Amino acid sequence: MDSDYQHILIAADFSSHSDEVCSKARQLAERNHARLSICHIVEDFPLTDFAYEPMISVDIDMRDALLEAGKKQLTKLADTLGIAASQQWVECGSPGHDIVRIADEQQVDLIVVGSHGRRGIKMLLGSTANAVLHHAHCDVLAVRLRDD
Repeated sequence: MDSDYQHILIAADFSSHSDEVCSKARQLAERNHARLSICHIVEDFPLTDFAYEPMISVDIDMRDALLEAGKKQLTKLADTLGIAASQQWVECGSPGHDIVRIADEQQVDLIVVGSHGRRGIKMLLGSTANAVLHHAHCDVLAVRLRDD
C-alpha cells in the first residue's frame, strides 16, 4: 500500500510517546515528499459546581495559560521536525472534533495520532484516536503505543 500523501498532520498530545508518533509521521512525509503539519488541542473541560451542574468552561486565565504552555511545547517539537510556524496549530476545544476540523480546513490527506489500543470499558468511553478515526474524512494512522 503506497499512497501518495501530500499533507500529513501530526496530532500531538505531548505524552511520553510523542517521539514515536512524530518519528512515524516524519518517515511517511519523507517517503511521500509530503508537507508535515502539527496540531495540539487543549481539552476544554467544563467546570462544575458541587451539584455537578456544568457552569462555565475552563477559567479564562487557566485556559490562556494552558494554550501558552501548549504553544511553547508545540513550537519546540515542531522545530525538531522542521515544521514552519504557519503549519502549527494550538487551540482549545475538543481534540476528536478539532483535529478533524483542522485536517479538513488544511486539506490534509493523512492524520497521524497515537493510540494505546485499550480494550473494554476504556475503549467504550472513547479516546481522541477513536474519535478522529471515526470522523476523519481522510486516512488516519493510529500509531500503536505500548503503555509504560
